[in-house]
Amino acid sequence: MSDAGRHVKDVRKRRGLTQRGLADASGVSLSIIRKLEQGERETVRLETLRKLAAALRVPTMRLSGGPNEEGPREGTKERWESLRSALEQPPRMPQSDDDQPTVAGVRDALSATEPMFRKDEFAKLALALPSLLQDAEALGDAGRELRVRLLELSGWLMVQTRQFDVAETALQRAMSEASDRLEGAAVMNTWSWLLMRQGELEKAHDLAVKWADETEPRITRATPEELSAWGIMLLRVSGSAIRNAHPGVAQNALRFANSAAAALGREYTPRNIGRSSTFGPTRVRLHAAENASVMDQPDLVLRIARKISVRSQGSNNRNRHFLDVADAYAKTGMYMEAFGQLEQIRASSPEWLPNQRYARDIFARIAKGRRTLTSEMRAMADVVGMPL
Repeated sequence: MSDAGRHVKDVRKRRGLTQRGLADASGVSLSIIRKLEQGERETVRLETLRKLAAALRVPTMRLSGGPNEEGPREGTKERWESLRSALEQPPRMPQSDDDQPTVAGVRDALSATEPMFRKDEFAKLALALPSLLQDAEALGDAGRELRVRLLELSGWLMVQTRQFDVAETALQRAMSEASDRLEGAAVMNTWSWLLMRQGELEKAHDLAVKWADETEPRITRATPEELSAWGIMLLRVSGSAIRNAHPGVAQNALRFANSAAAALGREYTPRNIGRSSTFGPTRVRLHAAENASVMDQPDLVLRIARKISVRSQGSNNRNRHFLDVADAYAKTGMYMEAFGQLEQIRASSPEWLPNQRYARDIFARIAKGRRTLTSEMRAMADVVGMPL
């Protein structure tokens, strides 16, 4: 029996519930619960654990058998080998006959990658970032700020592509050179997301709470940088809490984030996050929809989605919202609408979608609900990595 199966069985019995009673209370099928408790199912999705935890009135991580270490898809490490080496190996010192990098030159080259981040052009970023990182290393003390940003960006990409070991290396290096709380908050925002993707919800929550406290400004005097840094950390607090079956904590954090967004009064792109990621009223509404999705409230997700425009959002936040909408459509039996959302993401971010396990789960629900799959749907199955 897996650790998760043992934990579910122990807590269920202490609550005086039968397997059927837990299935009825949680909405998780009796078959899954039986297989989990009998050791026939070694892995379990975080969404399933959250439903079981909510029914048993315990934190999600109380049932978890440990972090979720599902790694990258086949071929990912090879595609990112140059950046992995640049992050893991000692910096290469420039030779005397090399062209010496300049701060202005590296800054301009980093700015030139912003369209690649906006369009999720991972192949281009895999080529561009290794040399940029080496040039920033060669600048010594003068390149410290650029190194921190490049290391945080590289860590973000490693998390996005599920290369968690190298992501941690990049973020450790970035944090060791961060010189103020706003730089630190940008790094810790990504680190909290890393922990969430690994299923380490309590650690992610504790880290986000610590840095939300570190960055909390006096709102009447706060700069846009300070408000956005604080607000983004509060969204991490909310996201980790809702997944760990603490909806009250999640709602409180979201309310404070909304206060920060109201003080800003617009969508703002923080200087320390170079991925066109924004914070403001719309970002908070998107997060409210995300929380509703985690809580299995598809009707609420769709109501929120109808009232907001995502044009001001960076691709990652926008695409994540489209996945929440697709999931809501699939859960309400609107399978073609759900598939349309996945197609929209594939059209705009074809390199982003294959790295989203959430997309695979949504497509599985579509495939289960449809009697037949179109050729386009079968092609999508290949994109998201779901065998038919």
